[in-house]
Amino acid sequence: MQNIPEIDNLIKLISKLPGLGPKSAKRMILKMINNRQELLKPLAQNLSEVFKNVIRCKICGTLKSNNSPCDNCENKSKRFNKICVVENISDQWAIESSSIFQGYYHILGGTISDSANGNNRENLLINSLIERIKNDNIDEVILATSATVEGQTTAFYIQDSLKNINVKISKLAQGLPVGGEIETSDDGTLISAFKNRKDL
Repeated sequence: MQNIPEIDNLIKLISKLPGLGPKSAKRMILKMINNRQELLKPLAQNLSEVFKNVIRCKICGTLKSNNSPCDNCENKSKRFNKICVVENISDQWAIESSSIFQGYYHILGGTISDSANGNNRENLLINSLIERIKNDNIDEVILATSATVEGQTTAFYIQDSLKNINVKISKLAQGLPVGGEIETSDDGTLISAFKNRKDL
């Protein structure tokens, strides 16, 4: 293969995406280059727009546009009395696709044990979660962290942080296998886990 620095750099970057290796990256890049106007140009423009305008909400942790209020926590037309706490945005999307939960989401952005990323109470928006519970008249907090050691440690930490607040705390039932990740669970498993969640 001819060495072109721009393509070599792009292969390295795309290879870092989940489920993609160098071979898949090369196929994608060739497809884009062979369709410059239909694929490459609009993709480059769209990635630039996402980079400039899409950020993580400082209140709830989900993705939002710089140009509009957060649809999850700032949309006044939506009023719920439940908050579902998840580790990552991909977990939120997985639960949303199952249509089992109607309420607010709170996305931590990791786990309390994820010291490699420097996660702590502030980074995981736990103080913000407490404020949301108080300000939005929340009746129930559903801890939907993964059934891993890190996920359960984080759930326990949040439960302890909420012990002085008058709110019901529940966690997903173990329809989720031990060590299981939310984002890779099928809709049936998620629906079962939500329906059979346990009070804490």
